[in-house]
Amino acid sequence: MHPTATPQKALRALAWAAVPALLIAGCSSPASDSGADGNDDGAAAEGSESAPEPELVRFADLPSPCAVIGEDTIDEIVPKADPKGGSALTSNDTSLSGTCLWSGLKEYQYRSLTVSLRRFESDLSLGSGDERAQGFIAQQVEEITGDGANSDIAQEDLAGTGDSAITIAYNAEKDIDDDTQDFRQQRVVVRTGNVVVTVDYAATGLEGDDMPGAKGVRERAETAAAEAVERLDATAQDDGGDADEESGADTDKKDDA
Repeated sequence: MHPTATPQKALRALAWAAVPALLIAGCSSPASDSGADGNDDGAAAEGSESAPEPELVRFADLPSPCAVIGEDTIDEIVPKADPKGGSALTSNDTSLSGTCLWSGLKEYQYRSLTVSLRRFESDLSLGSGDERAQGFIAQQVEEITGDGANSDIAQEDLAGTGDSAITIAYNAEKDIDDDTQDFRQQRVVVRTGNVVVTVDYAATGLEGDDMPGAKGVRERAETAAAEAVERLDATAQDDGGDADEESGADTDKKDDA
């Protein structure tokens, strides 16, 4: 069957098959362990020293993950994406995590892009938001490198994107409708402040069409990661106060519209 006639159900199966499992569950809130009853207030008043406070974080909230990649970029790296604005996946707490998926089929060439945002609060017992986010990068890398089903894995540090970043190229074979399909894939994991951006890009040629080149797959994944980080950084809260940040965020939204 010609790919342009592939039913939506099959496209959805391709999309999920091409994307590795994502850690999108929200973490437990440290605020619940801090203690906020009247006895604590009295103890604080009697003490000569104030209680230590968690380190301030750069991001107090998350934007919609579908809003961190522009439609022009989607046109380039996921041709014929439907919907072009992406499909948001469910999250227990959108202030802590969010994921958006784009997938598209152009003739015999299939592409999918997943962008996941994960935010960490500072916690006196667990560490700063930045430290916790850095630890999460290792988990996202291990999810790819520790999977024996992945082959030809090539991992490198990625300079110039966020505070720290790693890019991983690999191949994967997926079962789709009682058949197997080879995918060329790239994961880019970036930390900016207390948020980790995970980009998964997958590409394949259907019906025996050519597999896309590894260089092009990598470039497109890293382009998406850089844009996601840039748009995310525009939402960071300023040390001077939340009011200015809220105003700036509204301006950014108008500019993006």
